[in-house]
Amino acid sequence: MTYRCLLQMVLLLCFSTTALSMNYSLLRFRQRSDTVCQKLLLQLPSTPQHCLEVRMDFQVPEEMKQAQKLRKEDAILVIYEMLQQIFGILTRDFSSTGWSETVIEDLLVELQGQMDHLEPIQKETMQKKNFTTGDMTVPHLKKYYFNLVQYLLSKDYNSCAWTVVRAEMLRNFSFLKSLTGYLHD
Repeated sequence: MTYRCLLQMVLLLCFSTTALSMNYSLLRFRQRSDTVCQKLLLQLPSTPQHCLEVRMDFQVPEEMKQAQKLRKEDAILVIYEMLQQIFGILTRDFSSTGWSETVIEDLLVELQGQMDHLEPIQKETMQKKNFTTGDMTVPHLKKYYFNLVQYLLSKDYNSCAWTVVRAEMLRNFSFLKSLTGYLHD
């Protein structure tokens, strides 16, 4: 075996083992748009404060409260699922809110961009089955978002219900921001 061939094999091996960590760096760079999403949500007018008094417990998964306990591979699955679910909620009927369609479209574009950048990492994590709690956390997340959608449905998508859901989404983006920050470690 020639020196050049050996060097290529070593480089290939090194590249394949560092590919995921390089993707984490890319993810940290790309996920900075969580702040953009928060700012866009804040541009949407909310209805009176009394709407927040009718909040209910949507059963926020414990994993969402404790980002530091998730492994990076699990965090990838959680971030991707949250972005998908938030995207799905924002494509529902918000006509009663008086929200700007342009702001919602901008928010959807940001979310789609984040998911597009995250998808290769998420797929790689799923293929390698390189996660511990992420596969158990995803059903908890789905239940949480299902509860949000059921709340909107039960309130006929009225502006108060959207105000409550908007507040929940702001909490979600705060969590996503801390989770993404955790990936720096």
